Amino acid sequence: MTDTTTSRTMQETGSEPSAPLVFRIEGMDCAEEVSVLRDELASLVGGEQHLAFDVLRGRMIVRDPERRVGPEEIVDAIARTGMRASPWRDDRSDGGDESARSSRTGLTIACAVLGAGGFAAHAFSAGSVGAALGEGAEGGIPLAVRVLYGVAIAAGGVHVLPKAWSAVRRLRPDMNLLMTVAVAGAIGIGEWLEATTVTLLFAVSLALESWSVGRARRAVEKLLSVAPPTARLINEPGGPREVAPEEVHVGQTVLVKPGERIPLDGRVASGESDVDQSPITGESRPVEKAPGDEVFAGTVNGAGALEVTCEKAAADSTLAHVVRLVAEAHAGRSPAEQWVERFARVYTPAVLGLALAVLLVPPLVFDGAWGEWLYRALVLLVIGCPCALVISTPVSIVSALAASARHGVLIKGGVYVEMPARLRVVAMDKTGTLTEGRFAVVEVVPLAGHGEADLIERVAALEQHSNHPIARAIVAHAEERGLALPPVEGFQTIAGKGATGRVEGREYWLGSHRYLEERGQETPEIHDRLEAMSAAGRTVVVVGNSEHVCGLIAIADAVRPEAARTVAEIREAGIERVVMLTGDNRGTAEAVGRATGVDEVQAELLPADKVAAVEELVRRYGTVAMVGDGVNDAPALARASLGIAMGAAGSDAAIETADVALMSDQLDRIPWLVRHARRTLSIIRQNIVVSIGVKIVFVALTFVGLATLWTAIAADMGVSLLVILNALRLLRPHRDT
Repeated sequence: MTDTTTSRTMQETGSEPSAPLVFRIEGMDCAEEVSVLRDELASLVGGEQHLAFDVLRGRMIVRDPERRVGPEEIVDAIARTGMRASPWRDDRSDGGDESARSSRTGLTIACAVLGAGGFAAHAFSAGSVGAALGEGAEGGIPLAVRVLYGVAIAAGGVHVLPKAWSAVRRLRPDMNLLMTVAVAGAIGIGEWLEATTVTLLFAVSLALESWSVGRARRAVEKLLSVAPPTARLINEPGGPREVAPEEVHVGQTVLVKPGERIPLDGRVASGESDVDQSPITGESRPVEKAPGDEVFAGTVNGAGALEVTCEKAAADSTLAHVVRLVAEAHAGRSPAEQWVERFARVYTPAVLGLALAVLLVPPLVFDGAWGEWLYRALVLLVIGCPCALVISTPVSIVSALAASARHGVLIKGGVYVEMPARLRVVAMDKTGTLTEGRFAVVEVVPLAGHGEADLIERVAALEQHSNHPIARAIVAHAEERGLALPPVEGFQTIAGKGATGRVEGREYWLGSHRYLEERGQETPEIHDRLEAMSAAGRTVVVVGNSEHVCGLIAIADAVRPEAARTVAEIREAGIERVVMLTGDNRGTAEAVGRATGVDEVQAELLPADKVAAVEELVRRYGTVAMVGDGVNDAPALARASLGIAMGAAGSDAAIETADVALMSDQLDRIPWLVRHARRTLSIIRQNIVVSIGVKIVFVALTFVGLATLWTAIAADMGVSLLVILNALRLLRPHRDT
């Protein structure tokens, strides 16, 4: 609720609003369950505008309920939906959620074991597996077998039945009611194996959904580990002391030593250093910081000590906003409902109503025989049992997931298997996605008569004394060329500028364009050359001695060799637009954009800016994928229609937040994923048409008295087998994938 709305409510009621009631909800793992809670609680709290939900953290907030309901009433109402609620505590671990997930997993395993035991016992008593599969007449299954099947169904459906009853009370059929009706119908006509199978499949899908959401919740907590646990306060009475970042007030100064993470957002008060801002901005190279420059919590200080004046409390830091953006993006996401859930709202009551009509209307209106029409109603209920529908979709999804895993693509759920088929735009991060995320020497310019090998030898000899990423890139380049590095005497680092040292008896210096200007050795020709190289998005190391500039070495984050080809293949796969979103500077971003052939470049973006850019693309195009690898990409990954993380080198936060992870870091898996999703969606649609088509035919045969219970069961099992075999085709290689 906005502040304006809150003020208006206070004026109308003439009283202060009560404090929000916050609950942890066990079992709230998707948008369907949020809808159930809204329906149940809206009238109780005075309207659904007083309710807010955070699916990612399993949290519900009741703001200023007009009826001033107590927490006990809300907990009781939530219990009626089949979910459980308890007061929220910020310091509470997710032990309760873990316990609930463990219980669900245990019950699912028990359902599978007991169901298998029942089938084995039936096969043994009947004398063959075929007899156990074909037995359908009531009373034909031994009591012990029915008991095993019954206990298996109870174990798998214990979490489903309360939700199904809630759907009945609300007159809003959902997947829980669909499954319950299917199981009850199968039991009613003696198909205990069929009832157990449907229960098990549904229990497995719920367990996987709960597990996936649990991992996403833990990923948000991992984001916090980027920030250091302590801050070193200085200029305070009593001398320097270490405190928690939360205890630092705006205006206080902290000392950040070389190599440490910066604990809070602020500005440099004293010192010069280079800071690795990639965890927050995605900047591919360290950024030089001097007094007055802004720094962010969670970024890594370089070689110089910095005194930072805090400008934001820990809860308001850019890193804290990243954490909140991930949670809000997940909470605000509207995942596409499974087609079975939508279909069930019409299909389930229609089948039940039709079966009841078949049972009652002919005997009561046309004086038909009760026994005959009861039998036809049972046939209709059997053929109406959605087993083929329920089974075909999970098998299609599992097959698609398995095929994806073989190609190094980890997809985290069925809804994300289908989503790539509907994409119109792919947005991609630069560093670590379109580029390799590491520096490399891309150009060497010898000057004043120096040779390229000699220049590299001298620079690498000096740089081997530094741990700076640029230094490591130059040393690695020398090693790749097999160059022998001469010894260095009197090496000295010039903080924030460069370094000097004596190589083979002669003094050399190296540094940035700014350091060259300070030394007064720049010429117009060298200046123009440096400006051109910098405009191409390259970092340039200038090398010289007391007499002249010896040469220039250009360093850049290397573009992935397959990047340009992949961008072209993404377009060939039917994607309308490829956009690059990066926190890097405009010059570097434009250079990479030209090299890869993307349609649009947006640069110098903070995490919140990336989220805004993705939201704008979603508004304009509808379905958008975001591809990234860093903590700073996590909010945008969560907000996109489909989040794709570079898995091999990506951060835990990006991988856990994303819907798809490319475990091999191969960009060409993206167009493959689009084609694979389209094939999967085609097979699912084929299964739907076949399943419903056969049922329509048998409904017609039932009305004219040509269908029997046995043919209905055979048809239902046959269709189930057919759609399963069709779904398994996804496991085979295909020319389009």
